[in-house]
Amino acid sequence: MVHSPLFQKKSNIIVYLFLAVLLCGSINNRSFAQTGKAVLQYSVSIPQHSSHYFHVELNGSGWNVDTLNFKMPQWMPGYYQIMNYARSVENFSARDSKGKGLPVTKPAENSWQLVVGKNKTFTLSYDVKADRKFVANSLLDSTHGYIVPTGLFVYVNGHINTPVSVKIMPGKNWKDVVTGLEPLAGKQHEFTAPDFDILYDCPILIGSLEELPSFKVNGVEHRFIGYGLSQFDKTGFMNNLKKVVEAAVNIIGDIPFKQYTFIGIGPGRGGIEHLNNTTVSFDGKGLNTKDGMNRTMNFLAHEYFHHYNVKRIRPLELGPFDYDKGSKTNLLWVSEGLSVYYEYLAVKRAGLTNEQDLFKNFEGNINALENNPGRFYQSLAQASYKTWNDGPFGSQGADAKKSISYYDKGPVVGLLLDLAIRHNTENKKSLDDVMRFLYWQYYKKAQRGFTDAEFQQACERIADTSLNDIFEYIYTTKELDYNTYLAYAGLKADMQTDAEKGKRFFTIKRREKTDSLQLAILKSWLGE
Repeated sequence: MVHSPLFQKKSNIIVYLFLAVLLCGSINNRSFAQTGKAVLQYSVSIPQHSSHYFHVELNGSGWNVDTLNFKMPQWMPGYYQIMNYARSVENFSARDSKGKGLPVTKPAENSWQLVVGKNKTFTLSYDVKADRKFVANSLLDSTHGYIVPTGLFVYVNGHINTPVSVKIMPGKNWKDVVTGLEPLAGKQHEFTAPDFDILYDCPILIGSLEELPSFKVNGVEHRFIGYGLSQFDKTGFMNNLKKVVEAAVNIIGDIPFKQYTFIGIGPGRGGIEHLNNTTVSFDGKGLNTKDGMNRTMNFLAHEYFHHYNVKRIRPLELGPFDYDKGSKTNLLWVSEGLSVYYEYLAVKRAGLTNEQDLFKNFEGNINALENNPGRFYQSLAQASYKTWNDGPFGSQGADAKKSISYYDKGPVVGLLLDLAIRHNTENKKSLDDVMRFLYWQYYKKAQRGFTDAEFQQACERIADTSLNDIFEYIYTTKELDYNTYLAYAGLKADMQTDAEKGKRFFTIKRREKTDSLQLAILKSWLGE
């Protein structure tokens, strides 16, 4: 993560050792994009801060074709919904090196065709409206600017692997630019990316920003920089965050970047993970209570653990990305649901929550699932695959009662899976071992994602037994047997029915009698 100019002196150059495999993009028609002659240089200006419009210019040269097809992605990795970013593009035009207009046509909603001539220099110019406060949308107002690159920068169709440079011109009133892009030496607010996958993975925050006291874990600096931060105990907050990061790192045992930055973009806007950073809704308010601090730490733990689970430990379908149609997979319950599971564990193992807090987190997911009739209609795998239509929390339309959220059922199945592995191995192995295996075997060694079958095989390899009963909970609508699996850790799920509201409520408790294995599993799972 790099910052300029206020933070630039402290910044390190980001080294992406994994670029060629993890986010390799399209491999078709790469010949002239790899010759080093094809150039794409973007500049982003802000004609008027309160206008809600970014102005983008793209200077290109060295393309050995007569016609270029430019496309705007339809979505951004990390938020699995079609966003139709091209709808925010206005005033798209092109000119040659002498300023003469070039013909541009629009063959599709998110594409523009430019007749330029072989090896000719050209400039594209367009405006992007940015007026929605959401982590997956760009925003520009009188106080700050936030750029979602998939919604601002067009790419040449078939040439995702082309290197690109970006210059940000924030104007007189704003001094700071924060992004994961690598800075160009000796240039202010100018950055480079080896390809568009990396460009699209690096949001940009612009304004007068504040940096909190950084910390190091295993020698790697972790930073928190935000816009509009309120007054709170910033040193204490970062001390807590360090404990959470340490707990997450201890699960995998490796840190795959040179620096990591939490980027606070203001309240109420969600959060999205990236390779060496995360953009999160945050202004520091609400941290003066235990519940407020715990919710925030859970949120940050979730986004941080994603740099392992989804950015590197990933389903096969999540890279190379299909920026047009979306990259559909049955395994978002792993990427998202298990990240919820590990956010709970990381904060507990960091010593910031207690046993009852942990139980309460899972009770929330169980009760949401058990009072949703959609569990009879949609499996966890189907919820993952259909998120593009239903949304991450299930359908809100006519089929609202026939869908579920992988954010609810995913962590609960993760809990049952973890306890099954611990029980079958007499507490010698756990889901932690599965995550480590996936990281080292597929990300590090095979340098790819894993299939549905490979995920189950990894779990069964660690458990040293068949786990078909657990995987029925993933691929069918079979009702979950909580007490069989909770009993492995000396726990139980008590249920009460509210007849008036027609709802059931589950609470997790310790069993009165436990044997030595149950107690060992419970203590190990709790991180005690």
